[in-house]
Amino acid sequence: MADKTPTRRDEKTPQAEKPSARSEIADFISQVGAMTAGKKASGPGRGRLLFALDATMSRQPTWDLACQLQAEMFETVAKTGGLDVQLIFFRGFGECQASKWVRDARALADLMTGIDCRGGHTQISKVLSHARNEHKKEKINAVVYVGDAMEEDIDKLAQKAGELGLLHCPIFLFQEGHDRTAETAFREFARLTKGAYARFDSSAPHELAALLRAVAAYASGGREALKLQKSSGAQKLLEQLR
Repeated sequence: MADKTPTRRDEKTPQAEKPSARSEIADFISQVGAMTAGKKASGPGRGRLLFALDATMSRQPTWDLACQLQAEMFETVAKTGGLDVQLIFFRGFGECQASKWVRDARALADLMTGIDCRGGHTQISKVLSHARNEHKKEKINAVVYVGDAMEEDIDKLAQKAGELGLLHCPIFLFQEGHDRTAETAFREFARLTKGAYARFDSSAPHELAALLRAVAAYASGGREALKLQKSSGAQKLLEQLR
């Protein structure tokens, strides 16, 4: 395992890679929509996506942008159908809240606009425990986690991630910035759950948008949904899935 000593959050973010082209994203959305259009709107066969957010103060500078991108993903989910979504976020002194599971993903976009960032440490342990408990009630097809830091015991979190891996519940971790401790931990959680890891940057917002839509497609349509797309973001995830 990696060094357990937390590092300070990065104050500067190096220049990101070239963002995905708008045409690629639009094409991917179109193909995913065509693939899932025939799915039933309720009953067996619906996918479930748990969306987890770090809402601590270090993310405040890019929070509005993140809300916009994640709202776009929820909008895409609502259009494709066949997917139930739950939002969970942590912030402040021990605050961690989860919404109800919803079929109208637009409701989550509205919920996000009312969330503001507050100072505090990461609470990834609570997110993993919540995911495990929810998965035992009913299968979760994918967990998305978006954050920029990791301030907890990596070994203990890896144990919980491993439990999710045994339950066949993959985690897709998207890191903002270049905190090395966070990257080490996120990559390990992705490996243990047979999920995927990717880094994004606020200067390349469409890269995160493509990645989020790719996971939404995976949750509703599995690996076949990712194989239909052409965006570089979704291809990165497909290459990591086992």
